Amino acid sequence: MTGREALVVQRRDDYGALRITENSEGYRFLYFGSLTEQSCVFMPDPAWLEYDYTRAMQLANFWVPAPAQMTLLGLGGGALANSLLRHFDPKQVTAVELRSEVVTLAREWLGLSEDPRLQVRIGCAERYIDSAPASCDLLFVDLYMEGGLSRLQLQSGFFHKCQQALRPGGVLVINQWQMGESGLPYGASLLNELFGDQYLQVQVEEGNILLFIPAAGQPPLNLDRPAMHDWAAGLQQRLGYSLQPYINNLHRAADVVAPTD
Repeated sequence: MTGREALVVQRRDDYGALRITENSEGYRFLYFGSLTEQSCVFMPDPAWLEYDYTRAMQLANFWVPAPAQMTLLGLGGGALANSLLRHFDPKQVTAVELRSEVVTLAREWLGLSEDPRLQVRIGCAERYIDSAPASCDLLFVDLYMEGGLSRLQLQSGFFHKCQQALRPGGVLVINQWQMGESGLPYGASLLNELFGDQYLQVQVEEGNILLFIPAAGQPPLNLDRPAMHDWAAGLQQRLGYSLQPYINNLHRAADVVAPTD
């Protein structure tokens, strides 16, 4: 993307400043504070996903057939929710967002879908997940604040509750930052202790690492690349981009070799 960004709207809530900018190509950006770009929405098509990490998160739909009950912890600008609703035929998408002002901005300025299958809940992700055992088939965890990774993304107890929120056959998807240039997520140690080392992960260009974890008591997710490539090929025209690169880079956590000095 090119072009300078112009301010569209600016708000403030109990957690800090929020602002939306736009460029000449039709993209709008949601910022937490002055520097943290949290979301990007292409206004001519709000279901378009510009970020690699959000595209990669959609791989979870390979293992969970439609119509799935989906939960998003963290709404942001709403592009991921829009894409899931349009392309993956969910039974329902429940988005949990801490900041009511973020939801207002997404609805007024970022093209958040009005699909009746989308339910938005305002509140703390931790409190919500505590009360939602066996409630969904797909759970997407994408929790960031102005300063970066939410504290919840480094808490074993929280991730345990997230896994417990899945129904049998469900998949937990976690968006984490990479730890330096290690190829490991920030929470690698606690994640391996909690989930073992057979969950799947993929690193994307922005530096994020996406983790795909099965429901408790379920076997490791099947890494059948030929079947995944066929599935992705069937989606490519509809999505407008390919999921094949993320499938190529998908691997078991056990197979990550951290660089040595």
